[in-house]
Amino acid sequence: MRLIVLRGGLPTHATPALCPPRGASARRTCDKMAAVLMQIRFRDAVESGAVTQTFRRWKRPQVVAGRTYRTAAGRIVVVSIDVVDPTRITAADARRAGFGSRAELLAELRGTDDLPTYRIRFHAAGDADPRAELAADAALDSTAIEAIRTRLERLDRASSHGPWTIDVLRTIAARPATRAADLAASFGRDTQPFKLDVRKLKNLGLTLSLEVGYRLSPRGEAYLTAIDGR
Repeated sequence: MRLIVLRGGLPTHATPALCPPRGASARRTCDKMAAVLMQIRFRDAVESGAVTQTFRRWKRPQVVAGRTYRTAAGRIVVVSIDVVDPTRITAADARRAGFGSRAELLAELRGTDDLPTYRIRFHAAGDADPRAELAADAALDSTAIEAIRTRLERLDRASSHGPWTIDVLRTIAARPATRAADLAASFGRDTQPFKLDVRKLKNLGLTLSLEVGYRLSPRGEAYLTAIDGR
């Protein structure tokens, strides 16, 4: 079993991981980004089952066993969460995590020493990510095009920095696999707010995250083609 310890605390671009209470008949899936945000470089290991747990320091649990969370490394189902003593993390844990030493592993465990250390066990979600299915759907009729247009206009109206959605889509189309920081700089924006905006486009199935930067999804490409053809 491999261990992965994540950098940083709850990222500014992540929505709270803990899903609100739901009834017994409700679908037990959280469609928000998890606080156990895993870097995209661990995607293959999560999907293969090589990575099945992580450690985080939190004031209180941020995930719930039995629920599904979306991370940059894919959707995961949390199996269990418990408090552990970080001094019990061994050199063998560090090697299985891909770290050169236990000290290197512990350096990745962010947060103050007075915070509880949680071990989160999980496995990759077996069902398809609804966003991936949406992103792959490039068959856009007039109703779908209008629905996307409406959602993008709503994002533009809610923005504190003016309309941005189409400009960002066009920039990603022209500059795929470009660092988010570089794309943000081209708009004169800070990186984290820009990445949050791109995530909103991803939630609409219009963009895909790459190891570095983004690209348009088939749906995003079809949408731009449709509006440019008018």
